[in-house]
Amino acid sequence: MTQQFASETYRGEPAEIYERYFVPAIGAPLAEELVQVANPRPGERVLDVACGTGVVARLASERVGDAPVAGVDVNPQMLAAARRADRSGTIEWHEASAEALPLGDGSFDLVLCQMGLQFFPDRPGALREMARVLDDGGRVVLNVPGPTPPLLAALEEALGRHAGPQAAGFVASVFSLHEEEELRGLLAGAGLRNAEARSARGTLALPPAEDFLWQYVYGTPLAAIAATLDADRRAALQRDVVEAWEPFVADDGLVLEVDVTTATARAA
Repeated sequence: MTQQFASETYRGEPAEIYERYFVPAIGAPLAEELVQVANPRPGERVLDVACGTGVVARLASERVGDAPVAGVDVNPQMLAAARRADRSGTIEWHEASAEALPLGDGSFDLVLCQMGLQFFPDRPGALREMARVLDDGGRVVLNVPGPTPPLLAALEEALGRHAGPQAAGFVASVFSLHEEEELRGLLAGAGLRNAEARSARGTLALPPAEDFLWQYVYGTPLAAIAATLDADRRAALQRDVVEAWEPFVADDGLVLEVDVTTATARAA
């Protein structure tokens, strides 16, 4: 039974599913673009806030040589996966919220944050913390996706029908912060200067529909909700999503077009 096989294949620890499948398809391509914009230089001290499994920190570490690189995340499972993926063994990993960074004033030259700011309960507070840990003239570079692309809007609708409003709300939250003016205002309000924000559309190649559906579900907080669904509901969810995603099929996978807003600012 294809439906049962597809949903069962990707069960496991969400952080490992995220690192194994989500990062190569989405996280790494966007991380490479973010790090390219930030352009970490040898010797610069770098902090990755909401680091997840650490792809941004790893890419930055490759550029700065022996300079300190650290990652912060509130999720201990994500940090455990980050430590396993850090083959250099040189990145420091900290379990903490973005609103209370356990790091000293002025201890970094560059703060990066990939697809995290939209999730913070206190966005202004998190940005003030980023500004606090920056040395004079240091910079913040972050990105956020949105508005919701049609492919994921279809997933949001199907989750609402089959898994409830909380599941649909997670997808909506991913794309809840992306307006350039709002981002510039948040950065300036945190005491950062020269705030800029620019949105650009990117194209990402995804796995086949059935695979990507369950990779996304079981690699995110949706996993806990999906675990409560019986086999019939999982099958119905897969059927509706795969049908809705037919317009996005290309070759052996899906094509996702998504707008990503990248914002930059400097410490005073």
